[in-house]
Amino acid sequence: MDTSKRLPTIYIPHGGGPWHVMENAFDDGPGYERLRAYLVELGDRYRNRVTSLLVISAHWEEPLPAIHFGRSPGMLYDYYGFPEFTYTLQWPAPGAPELAARIEELLGGAGIQTKREFERGYDHGLFVPMMLAFPEAKIPVAQLSLIRGLDPAAHYDLGAALEPLRSEGVLIIGSGMSYHNMQGFFSGGPAVESASRRFDDWLAAAVAIEDPGQRRAALSQWKRAPGGLESHPRSEHLVPLFIAAGAAGDDPGRREYSGMLMNAHIASHIFGA
Repeated sequence: MDTSKRLPTIYIPHGGGPWHVMENAFDDGPGYERLRAYLVELGDRYRNRVTSLLVISAHWEEPLPAIHFGRSPGMLYDYYGFPEFTYTLQWPAPGAPELAARIEELLGGAGIQTKREFERGYDHGLFVPMMLAFPEAKIPVAQLSLIRGLDPAAHYDLGAALEPLRSEGVLIIGSGMSYHNMQGFFSGGPAVESASRRFDDWLAAAVAIEDPGQRRAALSQWKRAPGGLESHPRSEHLVPLFIAAGAAGDDPGRREYSGMLMNAHIASHIFGA
């Protein structure tokens, strides 16, 4: 296993519910198949380069950043109205309490107060993409919550405190969706395509800003971006990107995956690779 090189940070789209086990789940043509292929390739690329994963899911918010210290997290089926078998899925990757302690140390050193969590399972923003990327479920996983209120600058700074992990064999993954307007997804139409495309292009330019201070400032003003509020009426699915961008330090990002889901443009972004 080669962990001698500094790892990137990554923001990925995790799709809708348990789509990965449902054939033609959303009647979306090639959209989900392309996302599946991307996530599988992502795992192939990093499986032998990492010692552990830190995953920040859009589906976990707490008043303070919460760090999961459990050794064997269970499953959290936080979706509704799907076939019964989707509530029996298992992805038994071990927890990473040693990494959790390191995260606690780094955040504390940056003056960020945290809390410990032991019981919460893997939500679908974590286990769905990770089941595709790392189906063997052997790499230890630490979980970190978002901070309620979803302040972009606070999450960028949270990520900045975690940058040293990239040199310690930890792959930092923010799991969300670069477009997440549920009304838009289900209504479809040219307005959704237009808003998501405009925001997608703005986001690609913002993450690529070379100066980290300017990048932080630009991302913190995402609500003013073309198509921003149309793409994210609430920003929980965008905020994991801010953590990944902060942990990138001086490394700019780039749009790595670009695709369509239910008539909306979605993308992944990678920093430092």
